[in-house]
Amino acid sequence: MITYTLACDAGHEFESWFASGAAFDAQAGRGLVTCPICGSAKVGKAIMAPAVARKDKGAIEASPEAPTASKPQAEQKVVMFSERERQLRNMIRALRKHVSENADYVGRRFPDEARQMHNGEIEHRSIWGEASHEEAKALEEEGVEVHPLPVLPDDRN
Repeated sequence: MITYTLACDAGHEFESWFASGAAFDAQAGRGLVTCPICGSAKVGKAIMAPAVARKDKGAIEASPEAPTASKPQAEQKVVMFSERERQLRNMIRALRKHVSENADYVGRRFPDEARQMHNGEIEHRSIWGEASHEEAKALEEEGVEVHPLPVLPDDRN
């Protein structure tokens, strides 16, 4: 496993685990790696300070939380997400749950259904589904009100 510090095109930084560097490249190339803050799939590796092993003194500290000889292993904290990130993820999960329980899932028909409702061709109702970035952009340009639902990495596993 490898941890990468990632950044989206909006400048949001976050960390994510991957089986290998090739796994990151494959997932990012398919648009499966998205920013947990804004949902952008334009994500790349950010500059990060790795811990480098030395023969004379062990590992050089990459951060103040990095292991040191003065801190016993049992006392070291491992933080995957900050409390703010954890709260944000919980809010995203609650939003997705609310939408899935209170709107009709129309799958890949979403762009057509949304457009037909906007044009008054079918009765208005709450729907959710799937649309490519291009389809969603076209809907917005036509004045169709759409809101992307952020997807968390855990939701894809």
